[in-house]
Amino acid sequence: MSNSESIQEFYRRVPQANASGLSLNNTGAGHFNVFERSSCFKKTPFSRRDFYKVSFIIGTGRLHYADKWIDIDRPALLFSNPMVPYSWEAISEEQLGWFSLFTETFVHPAERKDFLQDSPLFKIGGNPVFFVDEQQQKDLSTIFKKMMAEIESDYTHKYEMLRNYLHLIIHEAMKMQPAESFERQINASSRITSLFMELLERQFPIDAPENGLKLKTANDFAKSLSVHANHLNRSVKEITGKTTTEHISARITQEAQALLNHTNWNVSEIAYSLGFEYPAYFNIFFKKQTGLTPGGLRSRAV
Repeated sequence: MSNSESIQEFYRRVPQANASGLSLNNTGAGHFNVFERSSCFKKTPFSRRDFYKVSFIIGTGRLHYADKWIDIDRPALLFSNPMVPYSWEAISEEQLGWFSLFTETFVHPAERKDFLQDSPLFKIGGNPVFFVDEQQQKDLSTIFKKMMAEIESDYTHKYEMLRNYLHLIIHEAMKMQPAESFERQINASSRITSLFMELLERQFPIDAPENGLKLKTANDFAKSLSVHANHLNRSVKEITGKTTTEHISARITQEAQALLNHTNWNVSEIAYSLGFEYPAYFNIFFKKQTGLTPGGLRSRAV
């Protein structure tokens, strides 16, 4: 499995997607961009990306997504996330529509509600493609056009507006039925990986110090999924290129940063909520992952 593509690498590959030179922290909390699909290549490499993308595809082509593929033969909404590799092969010469590209930190500060975990944006095991009818195509086109105009505006709170437009697209998709015509390419490894990623994500966000993590290690997840830990780790590594422990550590680090930045809980409360027996262990873990102590991160945010 190849390494995931970063936002910087994506913009080097597709410079026209960031013609205005947006910074990697252009929203103040994460990155957001929206651009027309006509600026992208007809064929993309099969790999994971370090960012989320919502694509409104007007044109035909074939999507390869994890262990599946699907022919896109009519307008469709596509949700892709950093956990699952994918690629696109255009068939029709004309490729219209829009892309919205962003990091998870752009979404979470404003809204960290349970619906996001079940949305097509964060859901790992579900189908990511939603075919749209004529009215839905008009409605989605209007939203994306507003997003394009807003990102070019001088409005002080434009990224709040763009976040609201993104949530509106997510809600519209949640009302639709996903495409059911995916063709399977591989085996149980993908299914086990999907179940693991879903189980990991469903523990978050942590909304109170006393509601801490229950599954904290690869063995915990293996027991919950009724598989051997070695089998789980091989499957996850095969599909994602990362071990179960790497995924768990990354997700705990992400949640720790959110709790440090957006709650008034003390470091000990955050440590216990994330499953650390002693705050000192949390400090060591967090510094290893980020290069900062928890207190250091908070002092930078002030």
